[in-house]
Amino acid sequence: MLRQLHIRNFTLIDTLDIQLHPGFSVITGETGAGKSIILGAIGILLGQRADSKALKHGTDKCVIEARFDLSRYDMEPFFTDNDIEYDPDDTIIRRELTAAGKSRAFINDTPVQLQTLKELGEQLVDIHSQHKNLLLRQQDFQLSVLDIIASDEAQKKVYKQAFADYHEACRQLEVLESEIEQNRQNADFLKFQHDELADARLTEGEQEELEQKSETMTHAEDIKSALYEADNALSGDETGTVGQLRNAMNALKGIGHVFPAAAELATRMDSVYIEMKDIAQEVNANLDNIDFDPSELDAVNARLDRIYDLQKKYHTDSVAGLIALQTELQKKLSAIENSDDALDELKARCTQLKAHCQKQADQLTKLRTKAARQVERELQERLIPLGMPNVRFAIAVEPTELSIHGQDKVQFLFSANTSTPLQPVSQVASGGEVARVMLALKAMISGAVKLPTIIFDEIDTGVSGRVAEQMARMMQEMGLADRQVISITHLPQIAALGTSHYKVTKTDTPDGTTSTMKELGADERINEIAQMLSGSDVTAAAIAHAKELLKH
Repeated sequence: MLRQLHIRNFTLIDTLDIQLHPGFSVITGETGAGKSIILGAIGILLGQRADSKALKHGTDKCVIEARFDLSRYDMEPFFTDNDIEYDPDDTIIRRELTAAGKSRAFINDTPVQLQTLKELGEQLVDIHSQHKNLLLRQQDFQLSVLDIIASDEAQKKVYKQAFADYHEACRQLEVLESEIEQNRQNADFLKFQHDELADARLTEGEQEELEQKSETMTHAEDIKSALYEADNALSGDETGTVGQLRNAMNALKGIGHVFPAAAELATRMDSVYIEMKDIAQEVNANLDNIDFDPSELDAVNARLDRIYDLQKKYHTDSVAGLIALQTELQKKLSAIENSDDALDELKARCTQLKAHCQKQADQLTKLRTKAARQVERELQERLIPLGMPNVRFAIAVEPTELSIHGQDKVQFLFSANTSTPLQPVSQVASGGEVARVMLALKAMISGAVKLPTIIFDEIDTGVSGRVAEQMARMMQEMGLADRQVISITHLPQIAALGTSHYKVTKTDTPDGTTSTMKELGADERINEIAQMLSGSDVTAAAIAHAKELLKH
């Protein structure tokens, strides 16, 4: 819970340092004294967006810092997940704003993103201002109340996964149906393309082989002339290199027994002779294989032209690309032929997943319906002491289409008297009645959710007297269960029941207007409550009345 609040250079606040206590506390002060400014600072501390306009005029930096005691709340997982040091007895949150518009956030001196600060803030403090009463009129909020009371997070998680699976299968079915329709419209064209490629009987490496063959046949005469010249040089009867090399080698061998160096040279020459003889044989073989056949060249070039035409038509530069396209077209045609089977299979899966999703939604509905009856009973019990003796409250849980939230449409029905039928709370409840219903709901929710601090900003609007006292006692009760409840109020009946009492004042000085907040002592509380009772002229009767309120 919030133990200490420090604010510096925020709007009308120069410096504020205040200690806060567990239980039920109240904050009072004249209208415009700065209570909303303090709430605004807390909101910014908890992750709301802010700009340089929040700084006090003439300053260059604003600091808002709070210390929390989290020792009674299991919040260590958040700190572990975000790699932040965990100190349950003294958790420090700080927000800094500069005149240049920059903002920095820290948790236990660790810099964090604003979203991280907001996530933690939502677990630490709930600020209930008057505009939040409007939430009661929204069905999403009404559904969330049931879910909190039902403690159905585990079932909601199971359902959301089931719905996600069902939704994804429906998406896949929609895509498949669209693809099938499109493919069927294009089936004739796809078949024409496939057959054209299939008729070509393409093979890997064919293009490169044909291109080489065409090049060779085109230059056949030049090649044959060069090979003939090479063959003659190598294998000619009298001047051929191979014969001359053999004669030289034999000559060296003949003197090897009297001139050892010649024997070594002959040996080396022998390996050269073998290689030259082999080369000569290959040249001769190639010479015999080179023939110029114009009809064969025409056939090769015609085949290449067909390949080139197909490549240009299908926007690829290789036979491999054409073969891959043919394979892909075959797959599409097969898919069209087998589309009914695939469609039936996916439809069956959708039906199966919907049934599972429906089953999980039914379980969620049961939990919510049970929680609805609990909320009806408890809320009516809480509202009767708040000046609604004839109140009736019911929750309609009606079926609707499956969605990520389940299959339930929730509506809060309300009547403040016996002569008026139950109607949606958004249509019949007055502002004061809505405020009391919200307070009762908050009291219920706070028992189900371990929220350290709840701040009520003038929730007493539209009530007075005995009803105000009962509202205060409800907030007092909420503050007893390891929780801190703070109420900003204009009513003495509520202010008198606070365990701690703070007052916000605004002062005009030569340097400008400033707002301050201080905790009141016993005598100061008597005077403040008397002033709330009688106005600026505090009478003896008001003092006596204030003492009586504080006594009780």
